[in-house]
Amino acid sequence: MSETDVSTAPRPLLLADGRPAARAWSLHPGQRHLNHGSFGAVPVVAQREQQRLREEMDRSPVLWFATLPERVAAARTALAGFLRVAPEDCALVPNASGGASVVYANLTLRPGAEVLVTDHGYGAVTMGAERLARRHGATVRTVHVPLDADEERACAAVVAALSEATGLIVLDHITSATARRMPVRRIGAVARERGIPLLVDGAHVPGLLADPLDGVDCDFWTGNLHKFGCAPRGTAALVARGPLRDSLHPLIDSWGAGEPFPDRFDTQGTVDATSYLAAPAALDFIEATWGWERARAYMSELADYAERVIGEAFAEVMGESAAVDVGMPVGPMRLVRLPAGLGSTRLEADALRDRVARELDVEVAFTSFGGVGYFRLSTHVYNTAADFEYFAERCVPKLAEWARTPGGAP
Repeated sequence: MSETDVSTAPRPLLLADGRPAARAWSLHPGQRHLNHGSFGAVPVVAQREQQRLREEMDRSPVLWFATLPERVAAARTALAGFLRVAPEDCALVPNASGGASVVYANLTLRPGAEVLVTDHGYGAVTMGAERLARRHGATVRTVHVPLDADEERACAAVVAALSEATGLIVLDHITSATARRMPVRRIGAVARERGIPLLVDGAHVPGLLADPLDGVDCDFWTGNLHKFGCAPRGTAALVARGPLRDSLHPLIDSWGAGEPFPDRFDTQGTVDATSYLAAPAALDFIEATWGWERARAYMSELADYAERVIGEAFAEVMGESAAVDVGMPVGPMRLVRLPAGLGSTRLEADALRDRVARELDVEVAFTSFGGVGYFRLSTHVYNTAADFEYFAERCVPKLAEWARTPGGAP
């Protein structure tokens, strides 16, 4: 936990007219949404902007698609500004996995090379690395990084696995399953010194870090703006700065294929690009209403409180601590250990998530790492302390009951 006072719940954020922040979203009022980190949540102002753009597209599709590349370029420039990167280094892609797929599709490995990943990696991105390796007669090597490893230990684990065979490093900026940061700056410096390309999966980063790529020396970085940035889903950035950037082409060859990077990504045929165009409306809404600095501070303070309240609730029913020692913790994302027998694999964790949503009307995330199940909480500005108090009081006892009942856990 941070050094903030977690004995007192932070005061909820309000809209300018005094209404609760949640009124700016269209989330189901009968559910508790405690899992912003998986799929995000789009404020109504951005939903309306996207719908307005779709109506414009359908009123005059020929004119729309004729002028779309220029519109996408303008949106890309605005989003690059939010990420504090140069527009000429930034392409727009549907999601972080799509950005990784672009890199995999355009990268050549020598036979016998190794792609280095960690055991905290996002499954879909790791699967893409495995397909890349198979295509070139290479292999994937998975590095174990202990959950409680600090920056120095985590860096040492990855660097120790580097060799003459390493053809690519794939590293999370913030991990999905374990809600921790990875030492991308230190590993990036080593990779650049040794001439090894580095792909950073920053899926959760936009909106959480004010300057995501500050000090990060990598060839490729990809992050979702539709998670903590609250943009319409299907909005992500692919940033390329190294010598391989000009070799990147979109997964769809369209009429912009002859343009340089990243302009060639602005033309993607009849793809619905309204998510890109409406994304600045979501970012601007947060900035105008609270300011991103204040929003991040609130999310972190609320996560401190939620981690304590829910951890204590689980500890009471488990008879032992549910606290988790995460080596490089993240502001609004935290882990609390589940009772034994719950969520010990990815499939079991997903099944538990679905059951809680169906039976308890709470949207949450459960993850697993090393055969242990975790509740992964993630906060945003529309969440309040009452959301997590409700989970502690109403859901934790039910989860403990499912863990104790033979066949009760999904």
